[in-house]
Parts: sequence; structure tokens; C-alpha cells
Amino acid sequence: MSELIRFGISMEKDLLARLDQEIVKHGYPNRSEAIRNLVRAQLVEVEWSQEDEEVAGTVTIIYNHHVRGLSDMLLELQHEHHEMIISVMHVHLEHDHCLEVMVIKGKASEARELAGRLIGVKGVKHGKLTITSTGKRLN
Repeated sequence: MSELIRFGISMEKDLLARLDQEIVKHGYPNRSEAIRNLVRAQLVEVEWSQEDEEVAGTVTIIYNHHVRGLSDMLLELQHEHHEMIISVMHVHLEHDHCLEVMVIKGKASEARELAGRLIGVKGVKHGKLTITSTGKRLN
């Protein structure tokens, strides 16, 4: 673990009260850990906004598997991007609807492009890209 450095923060009373509410709500042991988490979250956003930065994440889609050719198209896209897709989980939500979660890793720009292509396939009812850091540069 790296060296810890103490420093002071000035903050409006109301803002501090809101922070303290979130600390309790999320079960942080103290303000320091909550603030460290907020800083890390901001650093992750900076990372994935940079096109060439390596990121990790998930692409989640919901679709009706009875739509002609949809399953084949999704599978084809997954094979085209096999170097980025680490794992896929397929869940049958009900008779008609399936959920797939693809764990991905690659450049931020490529992750967004892949997610857009998967979510944009005709017949996909909903999709979402969740992207984060690989953790290499976070302490």
C-alpha cells in the first residue's frame, strides 16, 4: 500500500451533511474512505473518456430471441470482436426474452463502438454499456 498523506478540506456545512448521509447510506467506515472512492470514480471517468485508454466493462442487452436472424447476428458480432469479449452470460428471462451480459476489455473507443453495434442490432429491445477502469492505475 502506498504512503497515506493527511490534508484538510474546506466544505460548506450543507454539503458536508449530504456527504455524511451518503457515508452512512453506503456503509463507509469514515469520510476518508468515502472521499477516496469519489476521487477514484472521477479518475475512472477520465480514463474511459480517453479514446486509447484500456478499459473493462459490460454490455448488457435484452432481446426477443424469436426475432428472425437476431441470435445469429449477435453471435456473429461477438465472434468478430472475440479479442475484446472475455465472457458472455446468456439468461432466459422468460419464454420470449433473453438477457446477455458480455464482459469486455479493450480501448475505450472500441468498447463504445462494439456496444453501439450490439445495442443497435434490429430486435434488441434495450442495451447498456457499463464501463470502468482495468484498475491498473488506481490505488
